[in-house]
Amino acid sequence: MPGYGDSPPVEMVVTAQGRRTFLDHVLQELGMQRPVLVSPSMSGRFALPFLLAHGDRLAGFVPIAPVGTKDYTAEQYRGVQTPTLILYGDRDTRLAPQALQNLQHLPEHRVAVLPGAGHACYLDKPEDFHRALLGFLRQLK
Repeated sequence: MPGYGDSPPVEMVVTAQGRRTFLDHVLQELGMQRPVLVSPSMSGRFALPFLLAHGDRLAGFVPIAPVGTKDYTAEQYRGVQTPTLILYGDRDTRLAPQALQNLQHLPEHRVAVLPGAGHACYLDKPEDFHRALLGFLRQLK
C-alpha cells in the first residue's frame, strides 16, 4: 500500500478522502465493476472510507480485523447496505474485538470466527479462511 512499508510516501493517502479516492482510482484502472473488497488489517484505512462512501458499488465486503473501524460512528455503519462477512481469528484478542464491536453495526453482516487463528487468520488457517470466504461469495447476488 502506498505510504506503508518500503513504498514511497504518497501525499494523496494522508487523508481518508485521499485513500478513498486512491482505491477508487485503482478499481477503475482495473476495470472492476461491483467487486468484493477483501480488507485485512492496515488496508482498512483504504477500504472503510470507500465502503462508507461507495458501498453500493461493491458486491460484498470482507473485513479481516481491519484498522480504523473506530474512526466511524454506528450511524455511519448503519447506512451501508453492502453484504459483509466480518472474519477474524479467535486468537486476535486486540484488534479483532474492537473491529467486531464497530462493524457489527453494518446491517447486512455475518460473522465468521476461525478457531486457533491469530490476526493473520488467512495465513494461520488458510483452508478454514477459504471455506468461509467461498461460502460467503456463493451467497452473493
